[in-house]
Formats: sequence, structure tokens, C-alpha cells
Amino acid sequence: MRIAAMYSFNNGKTIIELSYPDEFSEVVDIITSVDASHCRNKVSREKTMPGRLLYSPSALNKAFVAEFEKRGWIKHRVQCHYSRDFYVSDFDSLNTARGAFREIDFVKNRVGVEVQFGKYAFMVYNVCAKMTIFHNLDVIDVGIEIVPVKAFADEMSTGVSFFEQFVWDLEHRGVSDIDIPVLIIGVTDELSSPLSSS
Repeated sequence: MRIAAMYSFNNGKTIIELSYPDEFSEVVDIITSVDASHCRNKVSREKTMPGRLLYSPSALNKAFVAEFEKRGWIKHRVQCHYSRDFYVSDFDSLNTARGAFREIDFVKNRVGVEVQFGKYAFMVYNVCAKMTIFHNLDVIDVGIEIVPVKAFADEMSTGVSFFEQFVWDLEHRGVSDIDIPVLIIGVTDELSSPLSSS
């Protein structure tokens, strides 16, 4: 795979390149090591593209997991203990989601990475909630979110979100004082070539 775009949220790119150059270099190496051609194995059953061979988001995720784990990046999970303190006086629940947890895909040296080839809401949640939570829990200081660019998302099932959409929303949302620095990396397959320079 290759990097097609980068967006620096809350100075993420600068901070990561200056303070975490080894981790950043490793993430770039991981992206270029993923062979997306092995992940184009999903036959579409959708009405808009019946029989078309598409990239499988789950196969792409597995390929990224293999590359991150090979380099010593680990998943980090924290248990959630949900409070019952906020129920109104005439309500109580015995079912408070036992075994609930939050998990970040990969962590190494206080850099958190999420790989997202799914629905839009997960991209926003990762950057605007999950990474802040893991920072508040003293697990990470910065984040990297790896997502497809639109041209690549168009080669997957409908409903997969993409870099350009995500960046537009982050730009119009703005940065809050609780947001951590995050680098959003838009990726595509090896077949997509850079624009020729004129």
C-alpha cells in the first residue's frame, strides 16, 4: 500500500515527526509493507456492483495487524466499570454490561494507532473520543489514524468512510482543548499512482 494523503490534527504531524520519529518511520514502513492485492477477494452482492471484486476491509485489517505485531506494537485494552450513580431514583439495572472494555488497535512508546476501514462514526469516535480517553488513562500522548482515501474506499463495499470526508468534518469541527495531536493518514492500493508532475 502507499500513503496518498496526510492531515495534521492539532499539530499531530509535526509533533509525531519531531518527538516520535522512529514510531512514525515504522508506521510508514508498515503501510508500504501491506500487500493490498491479497485483500481484493470480496465478491460484491450489492445491487450497484454485482459480482465486482472488491477489497475486503476485514482482510486489510488482518494484514495491518500482522505487520504491526511483527514490529512489537500491541493492542491495549482497559476494562469499563459503568456507574449506576446516575440512574433516576425509581430505576435500577442489574445489567451493567459486565466485561465491557475499550481497546486501541496498537500502542508503542506512547503512540496510539487506529486502522479504520469501516463506518464513518468509528473514525470520528477514534480521534475525538477514544484517543483522548487513552491519553487521560496515561497510555498514549499522540495518535495516528490510518484510513482509506475516497478512490480506495470506492473499491470496497458501500458505506466505508474515507479520508476526505473525515478531514472535512475535523476542519469544520475545530480543535478542542482536550484533543490530543493526531496524524490522519489516507492510504490507497499500490495500483494508484501519483499525479504526474507538469
